[in-house]
Amino acid sequence: MKMIGSDYVLEAHNIFHTTEVDGGGCFNGAGNSALVLKGVNLTVHSGEVMAILGSKGSGKRALLDVIARRADGATRGQVLLNGSPLSKALFQQRCGYVTQSCTFVPGLTVAQTLHYTPTILGGYLKSSKVRQVLADLALSQVAHKRVEYLNISEARRLAIGIQLVRDPVMLLLDEPTQGLDPLSAYLLISILSNTAKKTGCGILLSLEKPRSDVFPFLDRALFLCLGGVVYSGGTRAMLEYFHAIGFPCPQLENPLMYYLCLSTVDRRSRDRFLESSQQIEALVERFSRETPISDASLNNMGSGKVPLAYGKPGELKVWIMLYLKLLASTFSCGVVGMKTLFLRLLVLPIAMAILWAFYTNLGDDASGFFTRNGLILNILGLSYGCGILATISLFPIWRKKFSQDTPEGLYSGTTLLVAYNSVSIPFSAVSAVLASCVVYPLLLDTKFNNGTVFAYLFVALWSSFVLAEQMSISFLLVVKVPFNAAIAVTYVLVISIALASGTVRSFKGLQPWLQDNTKGTHTRYASSLLHSIAFQTRKLNCTPTASVICPKPADFMHERLGLPDPDETIDVAASCAFAVGLAAFNMLLYLFPMPRCVRQKFKD
Repeated sequence: MKMIGSDYVLEAHNIFHTTEVDGGGCFNGAGNSALVLKGVNLTVHSGEVMAILGSKGSGKRALLDVIARRADGATRGQVLLNGSPLSKALFQQRCGYVTQSCTFVPGLTVAQTLHYTPTILGGYLKSSKVRQVLADLALSQVAHKRVEYLNISEARRLAIGIQLVRDPVMLLLDEPTQGLDPLSAYLLISILSNTAKKTGCGILLSLEKPRSDVFPFLDRALFLCLGGVVYSGGTRAMLEYFHAIGFPCPQLENPLMYYLCLSTVDRRSRDRFLESSQQIEALVERFSRETPISDASLNNMGSGKVPLAYGKPGELKVWIMLYLKLLASTFSCGVVGMKTLFLRLLVLPIAMAILWAFYTNLGDDASGFFTRNGLILNILGLSYGCGILATISLFPIWRKKFSQDTPEGLYSGTTLLVAYNSVSIPFSAVSAVLASCVVYPLLLDTKFNNGTVFAYLFVALWSSFVLAEQMSISFLLVVKVPFNAAIAVTYVLVISIALASGTVRSFKGLQPWLQDNTKGTHTRYASSLLHSIAFQTRKLNCTPTASVICPKPADFMHERLGLPDPDETIDVAASCAFAVGLAAFNMLLYLFPMPRCVRQKFKD
């Protein structure tokens, strides 16, 4: 990593922040608002490590979110980088933020993850840069290890590496040592300290339970309690400050934990709560009184504009990198790659092959007609089901990754879906061809070979699979749990099959207005194609007797679908239009900003 050329200063002055702390959900109105930051001031210079210390609910994450320009709610105060207002775009270009919940794409190696992700952010990434970051983060030994097999310490360092490879001037970390054992926590903090000194990057991290062995690596500390600042400044001056106001740190005591406990409300009893609250209020008031921030100091800070690190990459370049990432994950050697290929290529043909166990030797009498009608029902249901299964198994990791990358300004939802569909749709087409080969002899006489009829069957299977896939993607935008999204999509498609396929009940039993509404469903046209293949193109071999009824295909289709002679051209066009149209609708849908309740759901 190269040394940052300029001396950067990150400053926050008089930060007040109000946010919703008791969310009422998307449909229950706004929750209760609370002031979570109260006049917070801090300063971090290049090459320094500053820790934000406080118990749960003290405002640590809120402060980091305010600095990163991704906090919900109202904020007052100034956040400056070298004296220039730190806007969201400037933060995305010149700073980095490592949250607790960092998602990696399974199937990629550590080196691939570092190589692909930062390139999307802009700039040309050399292999030597990746090797240097791997060495600095002690990840060289696991460079070719797939990310799903990393332990928590290695995964945490990889998340940091994704940001460090961009050469940020300031790096924010939300409790990076949480969940780590003492040795791993010490290693991580020491790596961050060395990185700050080596590159000149300023590091601002939050800690809830700091150990004594990390104290030497910290240059500055900020103690928060219920949004107020008990102390902010250098760690050496911290000991002198608290000693001067009557709170010296006992010998052999961890100063970080000692003063953290001093800055924490004691909730074990009402009396202790009141006593500790009064003491903390006095400490906050005293610190604010002894360290005032004058307007002159704000105006005299650096006024030069901060240059951007990289130009914004073009959409084509972003799409290419996402596309390559998807391909690398799909063709990775391992369980993830095999699972992806199975779901994309083989699950639909295998589902169609299962039908052979139940639908063989179908006759051309009335019983055979209704059995073949049931076969069409199962073909539609399995095509939809395979599309749902593939999507809820493969897409959620990309949806989660997108929700985490959105605040970084890496790419839009449309770009993600274009890349995802560029991989999934060709695979689904190949899968539909294989499935059509499997189910073709069940619907038609094996002596009847017609490329047009095979194309009709392909369109029915492919469009059904893609429609279920795209509908699942729509629900996954707002539904976090994949199983819940699958239930919702299944419910919609089951109703569609029951009313519009002509397999569960005939059209004669539907109200006229309901018959008209079925024209707005994909199932009507895909089912019409399958009925045309199964009945109109088949050479009937049935001799009527006293016990055998041989219905005419036109009469049967008129009863089931209300169409004695369907127009296959319209059915093909409509089936494809529903699938492709829903894909285009999703690209538009993923452009709109989501409500706070949805963002918070994926953030947590």
